[in-house]
Amino acid sequence: MKDPDTGAEQMVVLIPPTFKTLPKLNVGDRIFILNAKLQWSPFFEHKLAVATAANFGLVGNGRLHILNVGAGPSAGTIGVERVFDTQDGLFDVCWSEINENQLVTASGDGSIKLWDTTLSDFPIQNWHEHQREVFSVNWNLVTKDTFLSASWDNTIKIWNQNSPRSLQTFKGHSHCVYAAMWSPHSPTLFASCSGDHTVKLWDANSPAPIQTILAHGNEVLTLDWNKYQDHTVVTGSVDHTIKVWDLRRPDRELNCLRGHEYAVRKVKCSPHSGSLVASTSYDMTMRLWDITTGDMIEIHDAHTEFVLGVDFNLYRDREIATCAWDESVHVFTPRCLM
Repeated sequence: MKDPDTGAEQMVVLIPPTFKTLPKLNVGDRIFILNAKLQWSPFFEHKLAVATAANFGLVGNGRLHILNVGAGPSAGTIGVERVFDTQDGLFDVCWSEINENQLVTASGDGSIKLWDTTLSDFPIQNWHEHQREVFSVNWNLVTKDTFLSASWDNTIKIWNQNSPRSLQTFKGHSHCVYAAMWSPHSPTLFASCSGDHTVKLWDANSPAPIQTILAHGNEVLTLDWNKYQDHTVVTGSVDHTIKVWDLRRPDRELNCLRGHEYAVRKVKCSPHSGSLVASTSYDMTMRLWDITTGDMIEIHDAHTEFVLGVDFNLYRDREIATCAWDESVHVFTPRCLM
């Protein structure tokens, strides 16, 4: 395949790997595997949470799915373990790092809900401080007792599941905040990305950002921290590119990865390799990259609509899950990881 910018030949695997597909899930006539995000459980290798919204998240209800992904004799199957319905669309989901049965969701009505998969069909906690859609939630991997929310009201908040109100609110972005992610290496550092084209680095002990990077020439929709290099952040943008940043030298990116044909919706750094990153896009693909060389090493093109979510299984180091507007979840092993 030729690089769309340089015309150079690239070695890219285009043969779709074997994957498991979740059938369409209906409530009446309404499809819910839309506008989806997902995350593997940090406690169980088989549990996958998927947050969804009806009608592409524009209007209507939401649903949280807890899926059971088979392995061994059950390989090739996905079962629905629990579902939780909401009155507004869900834009993100994040498992708790301290309770294996709990997780939080981000809602289009500005609310954040805490769920327990062993209890009733209703959230055990509901917070509603954001003035617009909550687009991202992320649990602190170091302290494990707080989580972040990022909203289209331009703010970021820190929460503790036992507190009825947010602990702190951070203002600094001039446009929608699409994601805020705790550093996996520090108890207080987190990074955020926004429609104002910037990435900001924050310390929870300070109300103002400690660093601002003009990261892209268009909206920055997603970011993630490298799990092995405490100073490295990866970003994805409406400008179709993925950039790798060294926060110690923010004047220029370490690498710019080109290949997606439309906006990059999600980037995810592998928990198993410091050089492997997955990305999803409105071009209907999930792509794997080597951020050290800048090479695109595989394309998963089995979805037929915008691909929004991707995550690496923490326990099955070759397994990846994706979800898209085609109403499906794919769980598969890329050929490059076989």
